[in-house]
Amino acid sequence: MSQDSQQPPEEVLREAQSLSRQLHEHNYRYYTLDAPAVPDAEYDRLLRRLQQLEKRYPALKTPDSPTQRVGAEPLPSFQQVTHAQPMLSLDNAFDNEELREFDRRIHTRLHADQDIEYVCEPKLDGVAVSLVYEDGVLVQGATRGDGRIGENITANIRTIASVPLRLRGTKPPGIAEVRGEVFLPREGFDELNRDAKNKGEKGFVNPRNAAAGSLRQLDSGITASRPLAMFAYSLGHVAAGIELKSHFQALALLKDWGFKVSEWVELASGIDACMAYYSRLAAKRDTLAYDIDGIVYKVNDLGLQEKLGFVARAPRWAIARKFPAQEEITSLVAVDYQVGRTGAITPVARLDPVFVGGVTVSNATLHNQDEVSRLGLCIGDRVIVRRAGDVIPQVVAVAEEAAPDTRKPILFPRTCPICDSDIVRVEGEAVARCSGGLYCPAQRKEAIKHFASRRAMDIDGLGDKLVEQLVDTGLINNPADLYTLTLDQLAGLERMGRKSAENLLTALEASRETTLTRFLYALGVREVGEVTAAVLAGHFRTLDKLATATMDDFIAAGGIKGMGESTASALLEALNNANPPPADDPVQWLQTLGVRGLSQVLAEKIAAAYPDISQLTSLTVDELRSGAKSRIEGVGPVIAQHIVTFFHQAHNLEVIDQLVNRAGIHWPDMDMKAEATPALPLEGQTWVLTGTLNTLTRDEAKERLQKLGAKVAGSVSSKTSCVVAGDKAGSKLSKAQALEVPVLNEDEFLERLESWVS
Repeated sequence: MSQDSQQPPEEVLREAQSLSRQLHEHNYRYYTLDAPAVPDAEYDRLLRRLQQLEKRYPALKTPDSPTQRVGAEPLPSFQQVTHAQPMLSLDNAFDNEELREFDRRIHTRLHADQDIEYVCEPKLDGVAVSLVYEDGVLVQGATRGDGRIGENITANIRTIASVPLRLRGTKPPGIAEVRGEVFLPREGFDELNRDAKNKGEKGFVNPRNAAAGSLRQLDSGITASRPLAMFAYSLGHVAAGIELKSHFQALALLKDWGFKVSEWVELASGIDACMAYYSRLAAKRDTLAYDIDGIVYKVNDLGLQEKLGFVARAPRWAIARKFPAQEEITSLVAVDYQVGRTGAITPVARLDPVFVGGVTVSNATLHNQDEVSRLGLCIGDRVIVRRAGDVIPQVVAVAEEAAPDTRKPILFPRTCPICDSDIVRVEGEAVARCSGGLYCPAQRKEAIKHFASRRAMDIDGLGDKLVEQLVDTGLINNPADLYTLTLDQLAGLERMGRKSAENLLTALEASRETTLTRFLYALGVREVGEVTAAVLAGHFRTLDKLATATMDDFIAAGGIKGMGESTASALLEALNNANPPPADDPVQWLQTLGVRGLSQVLAEKIAAAYPDISQLTSLTVDELRSGAKSRIEGVGPVIAQHIVTFFHQAHNLEVIDQLVNRAGIHWPDMDMKAEATPALPLEGQTWVLTGTLNTLTRDEAKERLQKLGAKVAGSVSSKTSCVVAGDKAGSKLSKAQALEVPVLNEDEFLERLESWVS
């Protein structure tokens, strides 16, 4: 008895049934729900295994086997469409040998002894569609569905700009079916996900999923809002009158009719030329504007295509050569935490090794704590890992949750895994950071480079490469160690002569005498620049007072209690356009302004806080609204939190003690001799921003002005020093002109900024 006629063993039958169930489920999720549960590579493996079993045991092959079908049944909410010609799938080749075997089969069937001419096309990762034109007019658009019956998506197809509603040319055929791939370009995909994130909605996993979801909306207005595109790749049923000899001619005709055809389509003579094309396009894959997952090869001669014919689910004259999978499925074993050179804490997934994107991957980035929460990850889960080109591998979704008794939550650490300093995450920021900047080994090189820089301790001769050499050789571990270096140690370094070593020691000695401002800046406290360091030195006068300060020393409750940001903004805008207030009844006058949210109780609070109502015009929204207010100009809650946290880390205090009490760094006593702080060119001035700025955002311009000493107000008054007017400036510009307040346009403003900074 031949093997082909054997009944399959029980275990093979069970495996085939299991594979069939899995593939049916994956088909349903992929084609019907547009929510694939596994990467394409995993699906391909399951399908190939079932094909192998059915080839060995033909009795396993049933009419409803996934190997005999292309997709899944259409959604009942769409009208069904029967394709005039079935829309078949393609067999796959996963390496050069399988591609050569395809070519050998072609030669054998055709009894050919010369190279076959193939058309090489990028395999787009999108959604296959069929478009029917009658007398040149689009009358029907349909999905592939199960290959025989698809879904009528005509209204949605019409919204795609690259789909012609009428064919170009003077004599279109009576009936023409055009087949192509609808896809979402990468830029459009990124834009779609950014918009979803801004709205607090769940984003799409990949462009293919986004394209499928966009095409199958019952509301075509939603489809129209998505930047979909389509490439045509073949003709289906066409009425008599079109004479074509090759597939390449068909693509040229599609271009003439007004369709987009991939610019990378090429003719290749022989299988070696096909493989060379594969290599060229694989190298360009990550630079294309859209996703492709392989190459499609088609026999060019239509007469030869007809001779070769079809198998159950695919043509014999075409094959898809897959690129290495960019997505794979594996298990999340553990999560570790890396500390970057600026203190950023990044969770890293430890995975069961998996081959993806051409390499074996055992680690993948999880970005930050928010991303872990968004994905709903737990240790033990089966996850989808993506690696495209040289991009760092990342976990993009949970494929299957682990069993409840083995699934472990991912707990973000409270202290740095390297130095045990507190981890701080500022409200509104995605990244958490280690606060042990002076001590943490992960940050030491950057901390020392900053400490020695010209605007900090100004240690001449201590460049970046020398810092790295000193750290790598173990001679220094933190800034205080610089002052323990000896001549012999330095002179013994590679490319470091004795004279250079002597000069560096001289520079280190000179740096012991500095100013409190420079020293504070040199410590590298997050967001404490030179101007803020000068403000802190002038306010606290001594290092001890700053080091023991609490949040209450920086921030106080302020503004008008109950005043929200929108009401404060509307009030200042109304005041900007109002006549001077009467002195007798300011509460009633405030209410006549018609500001939404300004109740009588709130008006009374304003009048009590500002008996002279005209004072309001010089305030900013932040000064007026209820909330935390800075006690120190330019030091808000975020910077204050960075400062307090930094000085409450024992490791940082230990290094500071070594710098001051052992290395002998000192500065003049500010109580006896006022420290010279940098002059702020806009000290005491009040500026107003209005209109749209093209080079800077409003917040960036405001920050620049504040760093130069200016106060930025929300309305114009006679006390305003200057108004910056961008595009579409309105009433504030008019009022400034009426009061003869100086006005700068954006270019003039940028020139002034440049001159003040330099």
